[in-house]
Amino acid sequence: MTSESDSATTMVIPPNCGDGSVDEGEECDDGAQNGIGNSCNPDCTLNVCGDGVEGPAEECDLGGDNGPDGGCSAECTINPSACGIQEYEAMLEIAPVDIIITIDNSGSMGNEIKGVQDNININFATIIENSGLDYRVILVSRHGNYNGPESICIEAPLSGIPQGGCSPPPAQPVNNPGKFYHYSVEISSHNAWCQLLNTFDGTTKDEFNFAPNGWQEWLREDSVKSFIAISDDGVVCGAYDDNDNINDGIAEAAQFDAALQALSPLHFGDSPENRNYDFYSIVGMAYNNPPDQPYTAKDPIITGQCPTAQDPGTGHQAMSNLTEALRFPLCDTTSYDVVFQAIADGVIKGAKIVCEFPIPEPPENEELDLESILVEYTPMGMGDPDVFNQVPSVDQCGPNSFYLDAGMVKLCPETCENVQADKDAQINIKFACEPINPG
Repeated sequence: MTSESDSATTMVIPPNCGDGSVDEGEECDDGAQNGIGNSCNPDCTLNVCGDGVEGPAEECDLGGDNGPDGGCSAECTINPSACGIQEYEAMLEIAPVDIIITIDNSGSMGNEIKGVQDNININFATIIENSGLDYRVILVSRHGNYNGPESICIEAPLSGIPQGGCSPPPAQPVNNPGKFYHYSVEISSHNAWCQLLNTFDGTTKDEFNFAPNGWQEWLREDSVKSFIAISDDGVVCGAYDDNDNINDGIAEAAQFDAALQALSPLHFGDSPENRNYDFYSIVGMAYNNPPDQPYTAKDPIITGQCPTAQDPGTGHQAMSNLTEALRFPLCDTTSYDVVFQAIADGVIKGAKIVCEFPIPEPPENEELDLESILVEYTPMGMGDPDVFNQVPSVDQCGPNSFYLDAGMVKLCPETCENVQADKDAQINIKFACEPINPG
């Protein structure tokens, strides 16, 4: 390639070049405007693409190096992307689920605790395990014998206690790291909500000091949370009192929901719209018709009681309705297989797609053009895709949009909610590379 300085020293200038008239032997003559980088060179030759000198109508000119693979095209325009339009299909991952179970340890709960022990493995954990969902169980209830003093002992495969090892229970529970954790603390008839709040950060210690900073140590930041409350009583503790009626149950549930979110926006959400948990309840309400059919959020709160219950648990019921989770009567322990199967199914169906994906890596020796990133969403994996638009930040989010943050492509909240409702969604990320500097 000939440099501009080389051209200036080797060119032969015709005798009349520069007089403003095109004479014999000249291709052009712009008079005083002749010059390197102008339309007419100092030797009255035209500045053309490919001569290695960038002219006024050219974006670049690398001479013999012009072409599709460099910074300057054969037409002397800057190549917009040396890597073209790249595309990859984002892997849609299901967020893990952390399940927090709290069980009333009062004297009337022996049969119900036995029912939980008999079903929590085969009719709950095994079903979730077989679904492929990444889950863990955190049990907040006193460890021990169900038949006085109404405590609970969980065996393998969920816990680290071998099968048959709870007859009689060992001196302390055995956690199964990554899958099962037991925070041993007494839950009395009415204080499940207060104990959940007080044990979260270790204000109320567990009996064996397995988690000095509370059961929050066992929660995962990226997980969805599911609570399961099991009690034959209502809620009367601290500032909470459901008074066994509908209105107070609803009001207290709203307060407890706010308390959970204030306790940890990271784990439980920072607003009702961004709530990150649901709340199943197995409580003392009257049977449905048929008896083993759960109540849904569309059903009213029930004030009647099943035969062995102390209270209908209107506060617990209201929490289930608020978070659109199922409710079950607890009195018939022979139906706990159906109960736990239904909850397992609900947990699986409630699992959410993760709404963020790594910013793609450009080809080797190329630089990604961040502004070029587009997200294509194909509903149910079929048909024409919808294109999501990039916005500068989450504060400027709108429908069908995404933003970039901390090395991730993140769907905006409304967009995320729509995609999470489509378990067969297909997401493709498209991008180009930064233009190559022709110099």
